[in-house]
Amino acid sequence: MIDNSLVVLNSLSGKKEPFEPLKTGYVGMYVCGPTVYSNVHLGNCRTFISFDLIYRYLRHLGYKVRYVRNITDAGHLENDDDAGEDRIAKKARIEKIEPMEVVQLYTVDFHKILEKFNTLPPGIEPTATGHIIEQIELIKEIQAAGYAYEVNGSVYFDVLKYNKTHHYGILSGRKIEELMNNTRSLDGQSDKRNPQDFALWKKAEPQHIMRWPSPWSDGFPGWHLECTTMSTKYLGSSFDIHGGGMDLKFPHHECEIAQAQAIHQHSPVKYWLHANMLTLNGKKMAKSTGNNILPMDIFSGNNDKFEKPYSPQVVRFFMLQAHYTSILDISQDSLDASEKGYQRLVEAKRRFAKVSPGEKAGDFDTDQWLKKCYAAMDDDFNSPMLIAHLFEAVKFINLILHKNHPINSDQWQTINTMLEVFIHEVLGIAPVKEFSDDTEDTLNKTVELLIEIRNKARAQKDFETSDNIRDQLLQFGVQLKDGKDGTQFTLN
Repeated sequence: MIDNSLVVLNSLSGKKEPFEPLKTGYVGMYVCGPTVYSNVHLGNCRTFISFDLIYRYLRHLGYKVRYVRNITDAGHLENDDDAGEDRIAKKARIEKIEPMEVVQLYTVDFHKILEKFNTLPPGIEPTATGHIIEQIELIKEIQAAGYAYEVNGSVYFDVLKYNKTHHYGILSGRKIEELMNNTRSLDGQSDKRNPQDFALWKKAEPQHIMRWPSPWSDGFPGWHLECTTMSTKYLGSSFDIHGGGMDLKFPHHECEIAQAQAIHQHSPVKYWLHANMLTLNGKKMAKSTGNNILPMDIFSGNNDKFEKPYSPQVVRFFMLQAHYTSILDISQDSLDASEKGYQRLVEAKRRFAKVSPGEKAGDFDTDQWLKKCYAAMDDDFNSPMLIAHLFEAVKFINLILHKNHPINSDQWQTINTMLEVFIHEVLGIAPVKEFSDDTEDTLNKTVELLIEIRNKARAQKDFETSDNIRDQLLQFGVQLKDGKDGTQFTLN
């Protein structure tokens, strides 16, 4: 099925380029995973959903994809500039638990949330702490190449020396002269030769909990080093796709390029892909300002941002209605609109599957429709355009359902099959649960009974009970919707 029509927006060139993997039929893809010191936030989820879409489509096209997404469980420093406290160690100190308890708690949360969003797990999910030896060996290679120096047990990458023969800033467009002018002098407060240098290995202070022995000191690896180590170990010194959030382009991905170039003297990645940020009600999401919301708060409805809960599949559908490279704002209105669109799409698909086609063809060119659907995804994974084409089919389906428009078996087979493919396999929208008539009748009566109990609790102002019923039903995939005509429910 691979026809080489796919083009991707390569952050390295800033242009759309034909996608031609290094090895025919195979794709190596690395995506920066979470630092597991807190609940995964919604902006990160958008990144992982975006690359889940990319992973799914590449597989659909017939590529054999090795998808690697790391877990940063050694923590990196609070300011990402070799200063501050290790985030995981800080959380452990505050909670009075072991750092690996923090890691386990939030790794489980991360997996649970992504499972709710129906993302496929990566083929390999390496951890930073599981690759300390490899990171130490990589530092030795960078030292041997002449681009690292040791001071007081810490090892730093020499950016200025690297920039004499390479281009530090090739991905982000930053110029070393501007970086130097915009960086204050540390006046002896740092062991670095230059403020732009970054840590490959940091000597642990006496109070630092997470530490490992090395040739230089008991310490811990630099954040940028982790991804270079794990990506090249599992994908080789050159691989096809490196992905992550736009906020990682500088300095994280820039430093990854420098480290790999210093050792191998060639570009480590052919295509750099970056997902853009998610805003909330028109403003940047940030814990410090309170303009923040966790995925589970949206699913349960227990938040002060939205009037009702939204299912994981509605939120996923909302995110896919924007191109992964564009800034996306989440709000009450946008989620309501996405919920209506999602329900319209899945309901049309459900009802169309039960249509009995005739002999006469309707005025819907399935070949052209199919070409437009693939052309959308071949244009840098343009999911909003694909969704627009899916609604063209929905419009035709509604004519069949409500206006008795003709459709023959070939049209029905193409539309029915490809709706299944595009909605579930490519976009990754989880199928709606189907039940037998008897089971559905029992379920309906059970939920209606619970709605009646909940309504009585609400009338008595027992909001704790009413909210608990709503939240528990949502956990089981039943979403309640309170409206002017009473409470309705849908299965997610």
